Amino acid sequence: MTHGRRSPAGRPEVTSHAEIERVAFQLFAARGFEGTPLEAIAEGVGVSRRTLFRYFASKNDIPWGRFDRTLEHFRELLAVMPEDLPLEEAVHRGVVAFNRFPDDADPGHRERMRLILETPTLQAHSVLRYRQWRRVIQEYVAERRAERVDDLVPRLVGHVSLGVAIAAYEQWLEDESLGLERLLGDLRDALRLYLADPCCRE
Repeated sequence: MTHGRRSPAGRPEVTSHAEIERVAFQLFAARGFEGTPLEAIAEGVGVSRRTLFRYFASKNDIPWGRFDRTLEHFRELLAVMPEDLPLEEAVHRGVVAFNRFPDDADPGHRERMRLILETPTLQAHSVLRYRQWRRVIQEYVAERRAERVDDLVPRLVGHVSLGVAIAAYEQWLEDESLGLERLLGDLRDALRLYLADPCCRE
């Protein structure tokens, strides 16, 4: 991979989403998200601000990476779940698989999620991303149940799954000794126990 500004010969600037993310996260760590303008990221990558917009629509999009591709991967994970697997288990396994990332990812998954969850100015943008994420689950649940994607149960499963995932991430960020996959399972089990307890239905 090469990158750089336009040469005198007129060669276009070239970079990659991964390179932009790597440089941006280094700058976010050093200056903070608010203190890092797009111009600084472009300069760090070695491209123009205009070129940066070819890869990411805004600075708020950079922490989410190539989110459209990520959602397609999520759809693929759910699509290959065995049809005889209970729906709740299939969704859970899909969410767990979706949240597996290599330890050598750059930027690291913990670093990425800490920025997304703990940066106030990203929260409004995150709502839009969460909605897209929930939609993937709603589509899957609706297909399994032969319902519309915005019917009550698909919508509910999407919201509950997101709530479990966010709770797991918050706990994971607070305690680095905890495993994210185990947390997702523990929270799923805790929710089951809560719903099964008669006192919770009074």
